[in-house]
Amino acid sequence: MTSIQIENLRLRTIIGVNEWEKDNLQDVVISVRFTYNAQRAEKSDRIEDAADYKSLTKKIIKEVEASKFNLIESLASHIFKVVKESGDLKNVQVKVEKPQALRFCDNVIAIKTDDDK
Repeated sequence: MTSIQIENLRLRTIIGVNEWEKDNLQDVVISVRFTYNAQRAEKSDRIEDAADYKSLTKKIIKEVEASKFNLIESLASHIFKVVKESGDLKNVQVKVEKPQALRFCDNVIAIKTDDDK
């Protein structure tokens, strides 16, 4: 198995419970990790045999920029579903960060993983 990580994808979306948050784009930082069987890609060295993380990243960008959620947990779950639908990917983990969400705090983070029930 090979692990792929897409780290710190910086996007803007409508997210939050306060009225001003529902009218203004907020910064979010998204990281995705997954594993897949890359033996065929490793042998062939062909993009067609590898996980298409460029296409996956484009899907994530499109979904996040079009979304409106109250909670980062809901956004993380939504992105998780997008990733899971993108192929035979295992051990998926999605991390959504909302910088400056709380006063005196750098970040609030939600992490959604495969082992969630």
